[in-house]
Amino acid sequence: MKASEVRDMTPDQLDDELVKLKKTQFNLRFQGASGQLEKIHQMRQVRRDIARVKTIQRQREAAQANKG
Repeated sequence: MKASEVRDMTPDQLDDELVKLKKTQFNLRFQGASGQLEKIHQMRQVRRDIARVKTIQRQREAAQANKG
């Protein structure tokens, strides 16, 4: 997921995406612990996507705080 794609999302979509990514992260962690994870790079990608979404959310909050 690219940052430009995340910036195009509405706040509700960002919340939904964050929940989806955290569920994916949990499942990947579970698979890794049980030795079933084949694509290890997915864990890194999901972690970075979560960080991207949180960063965009925080930037929007800061922009709203500066306006008001």
